[in-house]
Amino acid sequence: MGGSWHSGHMNDMNPALTAAFDPEAFRRLGHGVVDRLAAQLAQVHRREGPVLPDLTPEAACLAWPGNFPAQPGGEPLALLEKVLAASNQLHHPRYVGHQVTSPLPWSALVDFVGAFLNNGTAIFEMGPASTAMERGFAKWFAGRVGYDPQRADGFLTHGGSAGNLTAMLAARQHAAPWDVWEEGVGEGGKLRLICSDQTHYSARRSAQVMGLGAKAVDVVPTDGAFRMRPDALRATLEQARRQGQTIIAVAASAGSTATGAIDPLEAIADLCAEFGVWFHVDAAHGGGLALSDGLRGRLKGLERSDSLVLDAHKVMLTPALATLVLFREGDRSFETFSQSASYLFGADPRETWYDLAQRTLECTKRMLGLQVYASLQVMGTAFFADYVEQMVDLTQRFAQRIQARPHWAVATEPDCNILCFRYAPPHLADAEAFQSQVRERIVKEGSFYLVKTKLAGQTWLRTTLINPCTELGDLEALLDRVEAEAKAT
Repeated sequence: MGGSWHSGHMNDMNPALTAAFDPEAFRRLGHGVVDRLAAQLAQVHRREGPVLPDLTPEAACLAWPGNFPAQPGGEPLALLEKVLAASNQLHHPRYVGHQVTSPLPWSALVDFVGAFLNNGTAIFEMGPASTAMERGFAKWFAGRVGYDPQRADGFLTHGGSAGNLTAMLAARQHAAPWDVWEEGVGEGGKLRLICSDQTHYSARRSAQVMGLGAKAVDVVPTDGAFRMRPDALRATLEQARRQGQTIIAVAASAGSTATGAIDPLEAIADLCAEFGVWFHVDAAHGGGLALSDGLRGRLKGLERSDSLVLDAHKVMLTPALATLVLFREGDRSFETFSQSASYLFGADPRETWYDLAQRTLECTKRMLGLQVYASLQVMGTAFFADYVEQMVDLTQRFAQRIQARPHWAVATEPDCNILCFRYAPPHLADAEAFQSQVRERIVKEGSFYLVKTKLAGQTWLRTTLINPCTELGDLEALLDRVEAEAKAT
C-alpha cells in the first residue's frame, strides 16, 4: 500500500515527493540529460553506431518489462542510456526514412519547456502564451501560401491525420444539405469524398470515421508522375452530379507520401470552383516549399484551396506532432465542432476564438504553438527557407547521380525531397524481390534507415531527405551498398 494521504504544507510532504520537485536536484539532472544528448548528437554526426538497432518487437518487450519498483531508486541517466541505445536515431545523417524530421535542438529544448509548463490550450486561460503563438504562426503561414491573413484562420493539432479529419468535418458541415453535426449522418450514402490513388490513407479513414464508409470515397487515377489527373477528376465530378450526390470535398496532395508528387493544384482549383466543391489540400509535407520564395511557385493554386494542412514536424525541424490546419475563410473553422460546454466556452465561438477546443478534436492539447513560434522567432524565416531549399536541391542532385549509374531508375522526377528508385541489373533473377531484400539487410545492419513503397505494382526503395546533415556522399554510399549486395546475390 502507498503512504497515507493528508493535507498540509509543502514541508509536510512525503520526502520522496519533496525530492522529486527539488529545484537543485532538477538542475543537476537537467544538465546531465542535456550533456548526454549532446554527446549522442556528436556521435551520430560522426556517423557512429547504427541508425536503427537490430531489435525485434519481442526482444524489445523483454527489455522493457512492467516490473516497476514500489519505491524510488532507479537511476534516471542509466534509463536514458538504455532508451538511446534502443531507439531510431533520426539525427543520424544516414536516416533517410519516413517523413519525421531530426528536431532542431533548440526546438526540442522549447518542447521540454512546454512539457514542464504543461499548459493545455483548450481554453485561453489554460495556455495564454501558446494560444497567441498558434494564431501568430497561422496568420503568418496564411500569408506565405497566398491566403488573406485577415480572413484566414487556423490552429495546430496533433498530426496530419487529425488535421485532415478536422478539415473534412468542416467541409462536410459546409456541403451537406442538413446539419450533420446536430442531426447525424442521415442520408450519408449521398455524401462523397474525392481523392487520388496516391492520397494519404487518412483521407479514406476520415470518410470512415465520419460514418460514411470507405465506399463513399471516389478514387481518381493519377498520371505517370503520380499526380491527380484533372480529366479524370472532371469525369468523377460530372458523374456525381448526374447521380445527385453531394461532394464533401476534393482532397488533393501537395507532396504525396509515396513520391512527394504535387497534384496540379490550379487545374483542380478550377474544377472545384466550376462545380462548387470544397477544395482541400494535404500539404503536410510539400507545404514546406511555401517557406522559400524560390520554391513556393511549385504550389501555385494552393492559395485557392478552402483548407490545407501543414506538418511542422516534417518541414520545420519541429518535434512531433505539430500540424497546422488552415482555412482560407476563417469562419469555416468554427462550423465543425459547434456545441455547448458551459464550463469551458462562451456563447458565440467566433467571439471566443481564443478557446481553441471549440474547433479541434482535442480538448487538452500540448503547447504546440510554443515550439513552432519560438523556432521561427529565434532562428528567423530565412533559416527555414534555406533548409527547405537545401533538402530539395540535395534530392535533385541525388536523382541525377542515380540516373547516371547503369541499371538504376527513379520512379519520377522529385517535386520536393522524396525520391523513389530501384536497382535492377540484368543478372538478378528476381529484381522485384531484391528491392525488399536489400532494404531489409541494410536496415538490419544499421548502416542506413530507408523505406520502400509500391508504385504501379512494383517495389521501389524510397528516401526522404529531411536531415540537414545528410550529404551527397552519404547517398552515394547507399547506392554503393545496394550495388554490393546485388553483386553478392
